Amino acid sequence: MIETIGFDADDTLWHNERIFLQAKEKYTRLLARYHEVDWIEERLDATEVRNIRQFGYGVKGFTLSMIETAVELTEGRVTGSEISDIIVYAKEMLAAPIEILPGVRETVEELASIHRLIVITKGDLFDQEAKVARSGLGGFFDEVEIVSNKKPEAYKRIAERHGIEFESFLMVGNSLRSDILPVLSLGGLAVHVPYETEWWHERATDGELEGIEITRIESMAELPELVRELS
Repeated sequence: MIETIGFDADDTLWHNERIFLQAKEKYTRLLARYHEVDWIEERLDATEVRNIRQFGYGVKGFTLSMIETAVELTEGRVTGSEISDIIVYAKEMLAAPIEILPGVRETVEELASIHRLIVITKGDLFDQEAKVARSGLGGFFDEVEIVSNKKPEAYKRIAERHGIEFESFLMVGNSLRSDILPVLSLGGLAVHVPYETEWWHERATDGELEGIEITRIESMAELPELVRELS
């Protein structure tokens, strides 16, 4: 019997990656007079991944990586006006409307009447808490867990805090690497809901997926029926 269902937030409950892609497009246009777009994107991606350990996930860390990359790519010639533009992009990202994905509201409302629901997401604490509140979905969730990573150890800590047994726990998310594989490794259940795009840093390798059966649905609207079957 499934007692607790965990939901990833970004790109599972609402759109998120498209906001980053839009900001990245503005950023590459801003620096296009210095370098080719592909080169700018490649260096920004590398800087962002390198900085995750220090800055974590989210808009603020992404912004610092944009500024650092701009300084490096221009050899210090980036102007104050251009840095100001980058900060404007960040503020636009933080203020972007929350666009709930199709079927999400109806699904969480239905499941909340039967199961304990928890948001388990990575990112900046202030930003993620604000998104949960602005989404209008907060009332359906019993708990919100914002973590620095989604390795098995992080899920174990969450389980201990909330008295969760993995045999009765289901995780739902768009990332195989963060939402699915760690929970399966702990004996829990997991359902993959692919998003329209995938951040390359979250892509699971063939080696990570070898021998593992993934349960996948194409829309959140399919989840209630699947939960009934699994239970």
